[in-house]
Amino acid sequence: MKTTKPYVPSGNLVDLLLDAICVVDKEGRFVFVSAACERIFGYSAEEMIGKSMIELVLPEDHAITLQAASEIMSGGSKPNFENRYIRKDGRIVHIMWSARWSADDQLRIAVAHDVSERKHNESMQAALYAISEAAHLAKDLPSLFEKVHSIVGQLLPAINFSVALYDEQNDQLSFPYHIDERQQAPAPHNLAAPTLSAEIIRTGQTLLLSPDTLKTLPEHLQAIDCTSLYWLGVPLTSHNGTIGALVLQSYTHGACYTDKDKELLQFVSTQVAAAIERQQMLSRLQFMAQYDQLTQLPNRALLYDRLHTALTRARRDQTSLSLLFLDLDKFKQVNDTFGHTVGDLLLQLVAERIRQCVRESDTVARLGGDEFVVLLEDFRTPDHALLVAEKIRLALNQPFDLKGMAHMILPSIGVAFYPQHGIDAQQLLTHADNAMYVAKKDGGNRFQITLDLGSH
Repeated sequence: MKTTKPYVPSGNLVDLLLDAICVVDKEGRFVFVSAACERIFGYSAEEMIGKSMIELVLPEDHAITLQAASEIMSGGSKPNFENRYIRKDGRIVHIMWSARWSADDQLRIAVAHDVSERKHNESMQAALYAISEAAHLAKDLPSLFEKVHSIVGQLLPAINFSVALYDEQNDQLSFPYHIDERQQAPAPHNLAAPTLSAEIIRTGQTLLLSPDTLKTLPEHLQAIDCTSLYWLGVPLTSHNGTIGALVLQSYTHGACYTDKDKELLQFVSTQVAAAIERQQMLSRLQFMAQYDQLTQLPNRALLYDRLHTALTRARRDQTSLSLLFLDLDKFKQVNDTFGHTVGDLLLQLVAERIRQCVRESDTVARLGGDEFVVLLEDFRTPDHALLVAEKIRLALNQPFDLKGMAHMILPSIGVAFYPQHGIDAQQLLTHADNAMYVAKKDGGNRFQITLDLGSH
């Protein structure tokens, strides 16, 4: 009976395989690698032979790799083991291994399949989902930026990460999120400033810089001081144009950026721009719901919310608070004589003067028309509230410049104290409102507490 010898592929045929064949001795050193290793790992066969396998493994994967090697050498099977290697050019590759142990030869024989592209696509999909989720869950932009930083950091080196946002209306570029191991956040500046972030937003183009490419930049960019070795910035582009930039910096050669990183960050930036616009829209809607659009002061709803909170604190801490209810005497005459545009300007100027008379912790609200309320907390004696009322009265007694016309507007102010004049929000507002009408009835330009305490 004729026997057929088993077919053993020659070295040339092995080198045709897209997957790499690696043979490692019991000390963990390469003793044979196929030609595909150079394509996957970047090293030639001569460079890999004799090199310790673990030296090429990403440090974070050392423990699981050594554990897998130990199990294989003990006779275990590892048909789909995955870990990460560092290529000769510094890039990270994801490898899926099929390996077995040859007891007769005391060698570990493995086939390496490069799954970096699959891992890249999976990471991109995961990033897309994570950013979309962050956009819906984040309470504000700072928390959104922190989450985006974490997501980007899982895809590429991102120790130094910044978000630049451009306010076109005020021509101001600011850095609401800036994490950098060496530098503080840049000061806000306009788009004409000679900075890399401004250049990205002006042109809408990505910038990928390295020690080599810095020399090839246009002359106006070469003059910009770039202290990092590697710099990657991509525009945040929305349907309204470029609204900002995402910026990564690296101060070491071990964390450089590539064209593939640029493509990845450009993909991420599209999702981030949409998330930022969504957060900005929600912030605008929330502002519109809580603030008076003309004066930018808290409106009636926000005043009630703050007043309820203040009353809770006052009951708990057994402290006082005061409400000043303010109305502008003869304001209707301003609208009738000069028009609503001038009347609106006057209301804005009045709001600003009242704000200047109180502390940052106090609340100045506009209820509507020419009615304002001031909520004062954390004072020791009622005299404090009366001093503030008088300060506001004197401030409003100064002439206002209404488009070149000097005009005076005088206030009537009602004052209420907790707990003397009420124990809930409505009682205090009603008392202060009534006291204000008494002040107005008595000639205006004064403040009134109660009829029994007299007017001032």
